[in-house]
Amino acid sequence: MAALYAVPPTLTSKSEPPPLFDGTTRLYISVLCPYAQRVWSARNIKGLSEIQIVPIDLEDRPAWYKEKVYPPNKVPSLEHNGKVIGESMDLLDYLENNFGGPKLFPTDPAKKEAATELLKYTDTFTQTFYVALPKPEPEAAQETGPALDYLENALGKFADGPFFLGQFSVVDIAYGPFVERFQAVFPALKNYDITVGRPKLLKWIQELHKIEGYAKTVADPEKFVEAYRRRLANSAK
Repeated sequence: MAALYAVPPTLTSKSEPPPLFDGTTRLYISVLCPYAQRVWSARNIKGLSEIQIVPIDLEDRPAWYKEKVYPPNKVPSLEHNGKVIGESMDLLDYLENNFGGPKLFPTDPAKKEAATELLKYTDTFTQTFYVALPKPEPEAAQETGPALDYLENALGKFADGPFFLGQFSVVDIAYGPFVERFQAVFPALKNYDITVGRPKLLKWIQELHKIEGYAKTVADPEKFVEAYRRRLANSAK
């Protein structure tokens, strides 16, 4: 398992590229990017050690990444079978349909319907927080409350476990990286604990971190706080 979770050194503008398109499957990530964390954690949970992790420094990106690997110059991206594809939700689907390991997408009709609704809401959820972050403390809490309540209510729908569909699934992977960032950032920068009054959300976060393949992708919360603090400072200039 150590090989599965090993993360090589981060590549910068001074780094040489790996031997591209040599038949190796590579997942390009940033260890601080929530979108990349989605796919990285799914890869871990599925036990796909054949997919090499290639960390990229988003503050000092290698020119070859945009020129030779993925022209949108974002992470995550997956190099597989001579092509490169991106977008985290598309990649979760791609891993499910092209690789082995535990299934992360539900087959039960009620859970499939719930998953479709919840996955459709992910962009609305994340944008609500990003828009609220620069606003004053009371306003930020007020604007994000309904999105958090949506998750709290959704977590009560299935009784066979603490996760969104009862059992762990792709829905938890889709939300986890963002919720953990907001859980760290909003108390530090907005004096607002997103789990207060939301016991199911708190329990869900705790249970999520017990899943080794996910936990191995979690970064130091202080790094999230510092990154968002810089983001706010830059947006204020």
